[in-house]
Amino acid sequence: MDLFEYQARDIFEKHGVPVLRGVVATTADGARAGAEQLLGDESGVVVVKAQVKTGGRGKAGGVKIARSADEAAERAGEILGMDIKGHTVHRVMVAEGARIAQEFYFSVLLDRAERRYLAMCSVEGGMEIEELAVERPEALARVAVDPRTGIDQAKADEIVDAAGFPTKTTPEIAAKVADVLQKLWAVYQGEDATLVEVNPLVLTEDGDVVALDGKVTLDANADFRHADHAELEDKAAADPLEARAKEKDLNYVKLDGEVGIIGNGAGLVMSTLDVVAYAGEKHGGVKPANFLDIGGGASAEVMAAGLDIILSDPQVKSVFVNVFGGITACDAVANGIVAALEILGDEASKPLVVRLDGNNVVEGRRILADAGHPLVTLADTMDGGADKAAELANA
Repeated sequence: MDLFEYQARDIFEKHGVPVLRGVVATTADGARAGAEQLLGDESGVVVVKAQVKTGGRGKAGGVKIARSADEAAERAGEILGMDIKGHTVHRVMVAEGARIAQEFYFSVLLDRAERRYLAMCSVEGGMEIEELAVERPEALARVAVDPRTGIDQAKADEIVDAAGFPTKTTPEIAAKVADVLQKLWAVYQGEDATLVEVNPLVLTEDGDVVALDGKVTLDANADFRHADHAELEDKAAADPLEARAKEKDLNYVKLDGEVGIIGNGAGLVMSTLDVVAYAGEKHGGVKPANFLDIGGGASAEVMAAGLDIILSDPQVKSVFVNVFGGITACDAVANGIVAALEILGDEASKPLVVRLDGNNVVEGRRILADAGHPLVTLADTMDGGADKAAELANA
């Protein structure tokens, strides 16, 4: 789950990472009130920042400076409702301004290719970090992080040195950065994140090191350890079908296609998506409509829940059920499909292509054949099932 910047700021503060004060607003009047709270009776600067889960806000005009509460309201009015890379701005954060002396970059992430954690750091932070990584990769230090020790003092010092911080001429700055890196590691580890990024991490004119912006991605597999993470979910922006599937503990992802997909096992479902997409090229360019992994249990209730979600998608024109019987045998899957269709009744109104293979496949196919449901077509192979489902969707 990706977090909004203001949520990342709050988590940083929770773990002792130095941040600036910020107030979230959904209206221009709310932004005015937030600026008044931050500025008080003093003159100064606040920054009005669009809260969207994408980069490039500054270049898109989603980050504006204001020197009064009224100006903050005006800037918020300009930003709210903006479209930034397909994301509509529904809220802004009014944050304290900072007198920046220098900008740095830091992130720690899960390096899946190398099966380790990776810290990246540079003394050249800011909006152009992506270009820096491509044009001058030597300016972006990449340091492997052992999950058993994480970023302790020794590792933080190693990262700071590799990034090019002048440890001899300005040891006090390097020490402050190293301290912040350890606290950011506490965020990464303590919140079960897969990404913690700060761009920029700034040195202020007063000599403080502050996380001026933050991006955090949390690992949903660890939600059972973090009951408070449920409050961070942006339910208003969630796809309604995905929200319904989540309530039923289904591994479902909405896609932009016409062939609904049900399979058991993530690898099989991913392969099914590819096969359906390939078959769809011959049938009007139809594509997979979803990813749905029912796992090892294909009971009537699970199958009915899955079919109910898929069939309620108006884009879906046909459904391809592709199951390889293992721990759950094919006859149990077949009984689940038959019972699911009975449970759904008239709500099941789109053709289903079913391909079964593996444990007890002969009995499974017999059960479906004997049921003789008018919506169900049996397929012997994965390729044949995908082709038939694509043909039915196109028809």
